[in-house]
Amino acid sequence: MPDRIEKLCVEKGLRMTDQRRVIARVLSISQDHPDAEELHRRAAAEDPRISLATVYRTVRLFEEAGIIERHDFRDGRSRYEEAGEDHHDHLIDLKSGEVVEFVNEEIERLQEAIARKLGYKLVDHRLELYGIPLSSAED
Repeated sequence: MPDRIEKLCVEKGLRMTDQRRVIARVLSISQDHPDAEELHRRAAAEDPRISLATVYRTVRLFEEAGIIERHDFRDGRSRYEEAGEDHHDHLIDLKSGEVVEFVNEEIERLQEAIARKLGYKLVDHRLELYGIPLSSAED
């Protein structure tokens, strides 16, 4: 839904300017984990008046409101995705930079069991795996 993030912003009482609406829409329809520069490129294609500084301020605002999550996948760029979606983990291809989302119930159970064994109730976690394609690993 292209206006999902905008609706969350309104629910949280954020003032929505036209430029914030464009950035929210770009984030809502993103199938990847764009960084601020890529968000700017996509948003500026809709509204050339949107500056990179506006994108940075907007993603910081959305992140502070809990609407989007920031990820640092060891490539020196913060990347963004909508928060509150179904839980998933990430596998990052170190050759291409592609981010693959996955869910594995066995890993989820194991993490909870480890926390319990150490005397904790797991309330949140983030798992990032880094790899290279098997065809590259064999070279």
